[in-house]
Amino acid sequence: MRIPAIVVAVDGTEHSRAAVRWAAREAELSHRPLLLTHVMDWDWAAERYAFGGHQFEAARRFAEGVVARAAQEAPPEGVETGVAIGDAAAQLIIASEGADLLVLGSRGRGGFAGLHLGSVSQRVAMHAKCPVVVVRGRDLPVEGPVAVGVADDDSAAGVLEAAFTAARARGTTLSVIRSYLPAVPAYWGHLPPAQVHTPEQDETERARLTAQLAPWREKFPDVPVELLLSHDSAAALLVGVSHGTQLVVVGTRGHGVIAGTLLGSTGLQLLHHADCPVLIVR
Repeated sequence: MRIPAIVVAVDGTEHSRAAVRWAAREAELSHRPLLLTHVMDWDWAAERYAFGGHQFEAARRFAEGVVARAAQEAPPEGVETGVAIGDAAAQLIIASEGADLLVLGSRGRGGFAGLHLGSVSQRVAMHAKCPVVVVRGRDLPVEGPVAVGVADDDSAAGVLEAAFTAARARGTTLSVIRSYLPAVPAYWGHLPPAQVHTPEQDETERARLTAQLAPWREKFPDVPVELLLSHDSAAALLVGVSHGTQLVVVGTRGHGVIAGTLLGSTGLQLLHHADCPVLIVR
């Protein structure tokens, strides 16, 4: 196994164990191998005099124990383990350069227990070089569709391919979600978008979405598709449907995102509030 297909970050917490369980099932579905990796948080500059001593050896043994225990959650075949040294987010971003998929738990050992998403997971999700799954909410298999948020632009192609592939592997329906703001007369005042009734515009938008999906439905004829069109925000819609789905799939870049990051506001809100694993597709 020269290049691992699915890399899983492990740190011994229940969140990382959930990530391993999810990744192990994904590896079985997609016939890809796993690499379980733990990053030793070792500051070479601050600890240069301790290198090779008892502290470093203790940290190394702890790291090896973490990945060995994590391997017990995965199938016995097709699994490798490894230990990296340095800043966790930086090392995982480096690992993402040679991976097909990077899988993270929603929280690690550090930070504050009340936060929904750990700082390492957020940094990696925003800057990784490959698709990222953050396992949160329900990590075990459940009944229900795969959901995907689809924008009306060229960036949707990779998102749709990943979503159709995931739905086919799971033998389930794909729920395709489109959020848009209709054009309304000024005299309607400040009605919330969800209360705006524009059947003709909705029908036009539905036709555009149907046309956008046509080549993918032809490529994946065995995947049932259902459409959900709404004036609500994409984040609110996707968080809502996450309570009854196996996986939510979104793209990396939203509108107005800061240059240099790969995740828009919808993706960030999902990583904080979704009730199922979230796949971020670059």
